[in-house]
Amino acid sequence: MPVPVPEALIKFIREGQRFIVAGHEEPDGDCVGSQLAITSLLQRLGKKAVPVSAGPFKRTETKPYAPLFLPCPAGADKEGTRVIVMDCSTRERVGDLPLDGLRSAAVDHHASGNPWGEIVYLDPDAPSVTFMAAKIFAALGERPTTEEAELLFFGLCTDTGFFRHLDERSEETFKTAAALVAAGANPKKTFAAINGGKSLNSRILLGTILSRARAYYGGKLLVSGETLEETRRFGQESRDSDMLYQLLQSVEGVEAMVILREENPEECTVGFRSLDRINVAAIAEGFGGGGHKNASGAKVRESAAVLEEKITAAFAPWFT
Repeated sequence: MPVPVPEALIKFIREGQRFIVAGHEEPDGDCVGSQLAITSLLQRLGKKAVPVSAGPFKRTETKPYAPLFLPCPAGADKEGTRVIVMDCSTRERVGDLPLDGLRSAAVDHHASGNPWGEIVYLDPDAPSVTFMAAKIFAALGERPTTEEAELLFFGLCTDTGFFRHLDERSEETFKTAAALVAAGANPKKTFAAINGGKSLNSRILLGTILSRARAYYGGKLLVSGETLEETRRFGQESRDSDMLYQLLQSVEGVEAMVILREENPEECTVGFRSLDRINVAAIAEGFGGGGHKNASGAKVRESAAVLEEKITAAFAPWFT
């Protein structure tokens, strides 16, 4: 069952008059959707509220929303302004936004991390933070407008892979999705926004990364990566992680996959995914990262070649 919205959070919202709604760096659809929907709700309740983000907005589907965010809360009154941090597991992931000293609340669904806020609404089993935001709407006695429903549905579809990652315990998620559609969210439009508009370079880069995938443990683990030269050639905008993982997950016998991306010669970002059994969050934590059981990440100061050897070894307990 979903974790109930804390009464302290409802009181925090009702009593506040000025709000900053923040999220994590390099925001995805769940972060963007939850921030903008909660900002809109606060404004409808008569509050002054602004969404802020450290950016950058790299994803094709989130770029259209970038102009709606402020880079920092200019002139925030530390005595009267409150912060609601959406979809952010640690203070560091907010980036360099000057938010310290403000009263804060956090809404998050990451199993690992330490959400930043005096009030924390944490539900590791929630499919998305927009799912949790929809519960905040209900707890406040509010029904989403069409625009808010579209934002919440956008985030829900982003984090569930358009419902691909859900299982038989997902009744509440589908009830929420149905309520958002009833409020005006358009599944066809949302699917096009998330999956359309990709560049030819992004498809070429997908093929390149797939072509060098290496199999370990009898094909149960697949590892591939993006080189620094490819990032320079194709640009970060050509990355399409969701489709890449979707293609790798379709390989017969695979249980987990890892993508290493060189950010510079001595640092990589790493994406971990698993189908069901393997807790990649636990593996990611061993490299200074974290996330969810079946989807996690890390940033590691190590060359790609050395890191691949260490990561594949970390999977050994799951396959031996």
